[in-house]
Amino acid sequence: MGSGPRAGLAELRLPELQKGSSIMPGKVNPVIPEVVIQVAAQVIGNDAAITVAGSQGQFELNVRVPLIARNLLDSIKLLASASRLLNEKCVAGVEANEEMTERHAEATLATATALNPHIGYDRAADIVKSAAESGRSLREVALEQGVEPLVLEEALDHRRMARGGRGAFSRHSA
Repeated sequence: MGSGPRAGLAELRLPELQKGSSIMPGKVNPVIPEVVIQVAAQVIGNDAAITVAGSQGQFELNVRVPLIARNLLDSIKLLASASRLLNEKCVAGVEANEEMTERHAEATLATATALNPHIGYDRAADIVKSAAESGRSLREVALEQGVEPLVLEEALDHRRMARGGRGAFSRHSA
């Protein structure tokens, strides 16, 4: 997520809600998600108490109903508050780091599968092997090996792939 400033996937930018990390200047701490995790831990504890209390009724009577009700109502309040807080202070302010996501998409070798209908499996596999060995992108190696730029633009359109789109240039198949 928003690990960083230059580490991890860094595909999201979280809203800055406090000065920053005490051990890493420039890092945005995920304080609201951390609060929600703590709330979840409390709700799990409440659920454990409810489970134990619920298991101790005899003859359709359970003198632990006040404990059950208190913990259930407490969990409902906590989850409702945490949900509102997460929405208002985190989700509403999260931004995609488009530059980083594009860089990750261009760096992955798995998208070579989209080249198969255009240039054939063997040629795509050779491009992947060369890209992996050299540390370069599929696009760079494919261009170097003579794949038409139009074919690459169509086949390696990551936004279309994410939407489940398929290529329309099968006429370029090898």
